[in-house]
Amino acid sequence: MHIPLRAYWALLSRYLRPQWCLALLLTLLVPAQIGLQLANPQLMRRFIDGAQAGAPNEALLRLALFFLAVALAQQVVSVAATYVGERLGWTATNGLRADLAGHCLRLDMGFHSAHTPGEMIERIDGDVTALASFFSQLVIQVAGNALLLVGALALLLREDWRLGLGFGAFALATLATLLRLRNIAVGHWAAERQASAELYGYMEERLTGSEDIRANGARAYVMRGFYRHMRRQMASSLRAGLMANVMLTSHILLTALGMALSFALGAHLFGAGAVSIGTVYLAFSYTIMLQRPLERIARQLQELQRAGAAVGRIRALLAVPNRIVDPAVAGGALPAGPLAVAFRDVSFAYHDGRAGSDTEEGQGEEAVLQGITFALPPGAVLGLLGRTGSGKTTLTRLLFRLYDPDDGAVTLGGVDLRRLPVAKLRQRIGMVTQSIQLFHGTVRDNLTFYNGTISDARILTALRELGLDHWLSTLPAGLDSELETGGGGLSAGEAQLLAFARVFLQDPGLVVLDEASSRLDPATERLVDRAVAHLLRGRTAIIIAHRLSTVSRAGEIMILENGRICEHGAREALAGDAGSRFARLLQTGLEEVLA
Repeated sequence: MHIPLRAYWALLSRYLRPQWCLALLLTLLVPAQIGLQLANPQLMRRFIDGAQAGAPNEALLRLALFFLAVALAQQVVSVAATYVGERLGWTATNGLRADLAGHCLRLDMGFHSAHTPGEMIERIDGDVTALASFFSQLVIQVAGNALLLVGALALLLREDWRLGLGFGAFALATLATLLRLRNIAVGHWAAERQASAELYGYMEERLTGSEDIRANGARAYVMRGFYRHMRRQMASSLRAGLMANVMLTSHILLTALGMALSFALGAHLFGAGAVSIGTVYLAFSYTIMLQRPLERIARQLQELQRAGAAVGRIRALLAVPNRIVDPAVAGGALPAGPLAVAFRDVSFAYHDGRAGSDTEEGQGEEAVLQGITFALPPGAVLGLLGRTGSGKTTLTRLLFRLYDPDDGAVTLGGVDLRRLPVAKLRQRIGMVTQSIQLFHGTVRDNLTFYNGTISDARILTALRELGLDHWLSTLPAGLDSELETGGGGLSAGEAQLLAFARVFLQDPGLVVLDEASSRLDPATERLVDRAVAHLLRGRTAIIIAHRLSTVSRAGEIMILENGRICEHGAREALAGDAGSRFARLLQTGLEEVLA
């Protein structure tokens, strides 16, 4: 894998530009640090030559004190430069994390179906963390040490042109070798990062399902898979480390050659009377000084290989296109109040080859919906029936524009969904599913999704209408009470009623209900039924029905089978037609037939 230097520069310039004040301060600190570092050997050379020539003790004492002051100042500036560099690096990487997270949240459901949450955490945080050293130390360890290298060579050239040319040629040969080896391990580090992402994805999935794993005795199988992923990561990490050590080994060899060159040139020039013993010390000190920046540059280039792998994966992630995009020109606003729904010859297949949902699998390129055409007037309630895998959930996903249909069009309020901004579309549709997602945060935040414009009075009114005011009064801090992740501590009915309250606060024109009251006790079920009655008042609704009591709320019934509409009409008319499928469902039992 070859990562061009412009890719590194593009990231640096994009994320360091907003921190230009810190970057400017760093550019001032680094030359100051380099200047102080180069000054000390000069002072030592003067001290040695002065002592050899019999200079007064007072002059030698002043040189010694000046040497100590410069050394102390160098350490202070070095600490300051390191602090500023680290702060600059972490600020930049946090900006990159935010951009990656925002980009992934904007991507369509096809992308998220193909990547586990654990893998995405590793891609967004793990890969960016690998760049923290790149952002924070590049200027200090590469640019700063390159400046130190140039300064040392310039001073050697000033002392004697043969010293300058000899060590200049050696430094150029060393840098050329290191640059040639720069990308040798990038591909291996990319493989190691991918293995790490797969391991975290595996762990996230299994930890989420730990209860089912233990209940079904699958612990040994899961652990075997964990060991398999760990072995794969270890092997890829070993390969990457071995390839990266090629650069380190090359640097050790070049360091030995540099020391030999220093001794040979110093001995030759001193023997010829061309330089003093102080200058020989100066040449040796600068030789050691040359080795340090070369070593640091070598180590930074080794880190750059890790960063290169991360840069490649980050660029690939940012390059993933979003198939659900806002229109260049909006096609009109949605009307107020209940919204009409229409599907016109809609066909759709999951092109990611992944499951469409937990209850309904998209079979690769096989069409999940085929030629769906129906119209639902404003304020109507549609009961949507069908076996598992018939296309019910997919149909509602198209309404939210989580996917776009392959053929045909879906309209809401008479406007094609593809002509509406996605954010405005989803503001007008509310949904309550069988699985309620609650987050670690206050009751208020879970109901409003951190929308500060919704007043507490509106929240309390919604909870009162849903019969949750008594439950709220039992909480120690009311709306400020903290809920556990996943709704721990709440019953299934309370969690579902909170989901209804969310929709109330959103006040949509279309409501989609994936009703799951079959798992509730009778008292809670009555509360949920009352909430549904409140929610459907003055709104268009689509109810994915699982129970006959829910179907009784629908004015229209539509039955899907194998992605096609096999029956659609008014509920009372279908119930009165003995030959209709709906009438047979009523006679046989909805749960038995649709199971």
